[in-house]
Amino acid sequence: MSGVPFVDLAHEHEPLADELRAALAATLERGDFILGLELEAFETDFAAYVGTAHAVGVGSGTAALGIAIRALGIGPGDRVIVPAHTYIASALGVVHAGAEPLFCDVDPATGLVDLDSAAVVVDGRTAALLAVHLYGQCCDLDALAAFAERHGIALIEDAAQAHGASWNGAGAGSGGRAGCFSFYPSKNLGALGDGGMITTDDDELAAAARRLRHLGQRGKGEHVEIGYNERLDTIQAAALRVKLPHLGAWNETRRRAADTYRSALGDAVPILPERAGASDVFHLFPVRVQERQRLRERLAQAGIGTGIHYSPPVHRQPPFEHLAVEGAFPASEAWAAEELSLPIYAGIEPAQVERAAAALLEALEDAPQGSAATSAGGSPQ
Repeated sequence: MSGVPFVDLAHEHEPLADELRAALAATLERGDFILGLELEAFETDFAAYVGTAHAVGVGSGTAALGIAIRALGIGPGDRVIVPAHTYIASALGVVHAGAEPLFCDVDPATGLVDLDSAAVVVDGRTAALLAVHLYGQCCDLDALAAFAERHGIALIEDAAQAHGASWNGAGAGSGGRAGCFSFYPSKNLGALGDGGMITTDDDELAAAARRLRHLGQRGKGEHVEIGYNERLDTIQAAALRVKLPHLGAWNETRRRAADTYRSALGDAVPILPERAGASDVFHLFPVRVQERQRLRERLAQAGIGTGIHYSPPVHRQPPFEHLAVEGAFPASEAWAAEELSLPIYAGIEPAQVERAAAALLEALEDAPQGSAATSAGGSPQ
């Protein structure tokens, strides 16, 4: 049997090849490569999918974060709470807006923002909470909204890994002042290059985001603020519009794969918990292990692709080391040391998932007693 890749984009694109070529050819014929018809149509479609009044296409997920934060009027002198366990782009978006990230810890079981830890770091300069829907898990939107209201701050959602995830029926990206998505090719909804989106119900925020992405331009030649050149290309929007109707089915294959992993792995390693109210989309399928490098090498020998997300944690990355507080984020440190992502992607076959799980179990059995998995039970501590 052949190996199991960590991600297989060709498998996703092959059935859509003719549709993609037709969409790209139509854009080529029109020549409206910047702020064209397909971008407007995709923004409308994506807003409807997420459940917001507006969607604003931008150049990347990082640009979505920085522009959304600035569009909220947050900048120099302000602080934004960011979980320490996330991709560095979450914190970079804050810095690009001129604000300062204020790190907090995450929940040991899910890796999602720990609101008790976030409450500890709130201060008089705190303007927003940036909640990350990590691994395709939708955070508890009700708890996030209550937290933001209690502390008088804005809620911004980093939904870069959560296209189609929801909490009690509300879509990720619809619960805060703004939702920020990435269309990096390996995302649940990926472009053929970089891309991002801001979703919001706030008319003024949407208008500000449209100006900021387009060089601060309110009308032709009328530049009213310092903006960015961060528009989502029409040709990327055309490809994404072809792919969006398939996202629901693709997410279902990810959910089935996650169920297969749960059944096959049992209690051998801590995995993400099932949470009432959450409809997660499993952008990644992380497990927690000791001796991660040894296990990863064993899996590679068996032809199983893996990933690590995210090590070191953000506050240990060189640009943010000056903000690190020794011992302040134990759960984030533990996730960074122990997280191993198993293969999962749209269309992965059950037999591939079973093979990956079997290879991990075999590698665990070969480890010294008690050294390969984290402390027992479903929730790593």
